[in-house]
Amino acid sequence: MNITYVNPGFQAMIDSIMLFQTDGETSYWSDSIFYFFPKLNKDVFQTLDFNAKKKYFFNELNEIYHEQESLLNEKVEEYNNHWGKYRIQIEEALSDAFELDSHLLFNDLRAEICLNPVSPRFLKERYFQIFYLNSERGAIGVSIHEIIHFLWFHVWNQNFHDNYDEYERPSLKWILSEMVVECIMRDERLSSINPYFPRENGGCIYGYFQDMKLDDRMALDIIDEYYQCGNIRKFMHESYAYCQKHEEEIKLHISKAEKKF
Repeated sequence: MNITYVNPGFQAMIDSIMLFQTDGETSYWSDSIFYFFPKLNKDVFQTLDFNAKKKYFFNELNEIYHEQESLLNEKVEEYNNHWGKYRIQIEEALSDAFELDSHLLFNDLRAEICLNPVSPRFLKERYFQIFYLNSERGAIGVSIHEIIHFLWFHVWNQNFHDNYDEYERPSLKWILSEMVVECIMRDERLSSINPYFPRENGGCIYGYFQDMKLDDRMALDIIDEYYQCGNIRKFMHESYAYCQKHEEEIKLHISKAEKKF
């Protein structure tokens, strides 16, 4: 595996931000941009149609981008250097977790350092985004999370022979892929270099999974028990069957949590 961290340019950042400003999007995803950039006027923004919203962000964030451009470019060097220090360690841990040789896979991953706080990932295109305010340690934590997704769906697709289009939010397959990150991240080779682990440090998965109970047990505890079987493919089948059994409850829990940022 290898990651190249880049500054994708301002237009790419605007396009990324707008992915989370569509009609019907929840506050959990849409509102972080207003938190990190208080000069943006949310009340004014919400009166606009989609194209006007995009133009508003372009105009308002353009100055910020140019003010931060030198910092963004410094981050490129910092993140690439820090990744290089831990690349082999991460590859070895994830090779064990996924029962494959990860050294040979995903050597063309790209990480775009962006103004977008949400930081989406794009499986088929083989890139993801990182919010520029992360330190190099934070960037490693986010990167491990995202690499887990790439490897998870690589193995998943070989196992289930389904379609990559089924792996995006809000599908149950996407939900499970987000839930499993924590148990894989427990490996000392990964957790020791991730400043967002354990939960007391903010957590390496969405907060609404951390308090989710199903049948009076914490859902993540059940997921972790399945992971302890030591066979990644068996784990995928058992954890997915568990989520299918509780799909309605899981999605209701997430729906309630995503109503606020």
